[in-house]
Amino acid sequence: MLSNRLGTAEAVNDADCSMAMPHKKSVASACMLLKALSNESRLLILCQLVQGEKNVYELEQSLGIRQAALSQQLTVLRKEKLVQSERKGKHIYYSVVDPTVLQIMQTLYCIYCVEKKHELSPE
Repeated sequence: MLSNRLGTAEAVNDADCSMAMPHKKSVASACMLLKALSNESRLLILCQLVQGEKNVYELEQSLGIRQAALSQQLTVLRKEKLVQSERKGKHIYYSVVDPTVLQIMQTLYCIYCVEKKHELSPE
């Protein structure tokens, strides 16, 4: 479950999201973000990081992804400025830095991870 840190969809609802024609720069930014999110491993990593900062070992254990592959995907997320890293003693901790990612992950969680209460039951 995503932490309260994400809040609700209020941030999205409160924003002025009219359906006007977007600027090409905005579309390009959205495409770059969606490309970064389109990898299964990166999406799983972000699912963990929206709950709070974690080090590589914690991510490796919770996701079952080898350290080499995990580090490769974390590098992509860092280059895209979606996560940041901070050394604390022997470990490097990662956290989500882009608030847009938090909103998108909340939306994805609501769509794909919350049990559907109004599903049609078979008759």
